[in-house]
Amino acid sequence: MLAPDTFRDRCVLITGGGTGLGLATAHEFGRLGAKLVLASRSAEHLEPAVKQLEDKGYEAISIVTDVRRPKAVERMVARAIERFGRVHTLINNAAGNFLCPSEELSAGGWKVVIDIALNGVFYCSREVGRHMIDQGGGQIVNVVAAYAWTGGPGTVHSAAAKAGVVAMTRTLGVEWASHGIRVNAVSPGPFHSDGAASRLWPSEEQAEEIRRAVPTQRFGNTEEIAQAITYLASPYADYINGEVLVLDGGAHLGRGLSV
Repeated sequence: MLAPDTFRDRCVLITGGGTGLGLATAHEFGRLGAKLVLASRSAEHLEPAVKQLEDKGYEAISIVTDVRRPKAVERMVARAIERFGRVHTLINNAAGNFLCPSEELSAGGWKVVIDIALNGVFYCSREVGRHMIDQGGGQIVNVVAAYAWTGGPGTVHSAAAKAGVVAMTRTLGVEWASHGIRVNAVSPGPFHSDGAASRLWPSEEQAEEIRRAVPTQRFGNTEEIAQAITYLASPYADYINGEVLVLDGGAHLGRGLSV
């Protein structure tokens, strides 16, 4: 377990921070002393999320941001810097996904997922990366998925986007290391989340099928994924760069999962 002051006085910006994994990650960083910036397209998610964090004594602000829009990303980063002085860590968690057979996927459906899950990650990484270069370092952690390399039915849009993010993680890890910036990723398997459940395994039968495909015979939980993210951003992982940490109970060692 990381020391309680691991991220004291450090600013962590989390996209998709209002719900699910993003919010769980914010709680874990807050517990470890970080100052938090939550970004999401939905103000209705952000306001209660910030209240949750403040009720625990964590310092947090929210910024309504559409990561598909470079100018919106620029404003988000500028406001974070204005409030906390700098951004030390970026967590690219915002994503969009739904299951759809490739032959039925519309151009619009393809574009919206690519815009959020690939383009948005680049826009955020570029803008924060410029700032980190000026400040002399930082950490970026991206959230990807194993079907980026295993494949998975119904996920061609998301798999293509996540594969791009894996390549981006490795490329930026090499390119920016000389500036003191580490770039890594986590690849969660199926884990308990209301949003994922409703979109990807809406019935108990579907959930059980996925569970049986995981060697450890269970779903993950947001807290253990969040702990992995904080580890990769911490000084304890200072010699880890350009890597993808897989947390899926061994599921990727067999067939690809549509999660």
